[in-house]
Amino acid sequence: MPLLNTEGVNIVLASQSPRRIELLKKIISNFEVKVSHVEELNDGITAPEKLVENLSRQKAEDVAQQISNGIIIGADSVVVLNRHILGKPKDVDDSIRMLNLLSGKKHQVYTGFTVIKKPQQQIISAHDVTQVKFRKLEEWEIQRYVASGQSRDKAGAYGIQDDAAVFVESVTGCFYNVMGLPLTKLFLVLKKLMNLNNPD
Repeated sequence: MPLLNTEGVNIVLASQSPRRIELLKKIISNFEVKVSHVEELNDGITAPEKLVENLSRQKAEDVAQQISNGIIIGADSVVVLNRHILGKPKDVDDSIRMLNLLSGKKHQVYTGFTVIKKPQQQIISAHDVTQVKFRKLEEWEIQRYVASGQSRDKAGAYGIQDDAAVFVESVTGCFYNVMGLPLTKLFLVLKKLMNLNNPD
């Protein structure tokens, strides 16, 4: 059972990501999902921490327009290699290109999240960063992984929780942040907004 009992609280996740849905279930007992239709554009933002916080806020605010009372959570992730931001791959060739870039190198995964509490209109945005080291990948490994379809719709063209787990040599920081939600930071924000110091 999750530590936060959210029965009777209207909590909405502004994402249909299966990974984020799975992760949020680890910290709260109930929520619903409403898809944000915000187009993920960087608006000229080059700092990854600002980009993910900005996009997460846009997603949360988009869904918040449909809700008068409750808590809305938006999130966004990017992969950064040598200060170059890698978002979601456009196609198969882009997936292969990204994985070749990441092969044998360290990179950073930034995930930003925004929590909006209505009707108070309290807004909290934050982010976390995790360093991931890939081993040197063989071309057939990349080709087979991309052919499986698992690289689609994932920042950096991989999911650490799926078959790409064997690409990873080390992780420094929050593992769940790489999956799509920095759980500890999000837990603390939700606990604060819900005024839960001792639920018992």
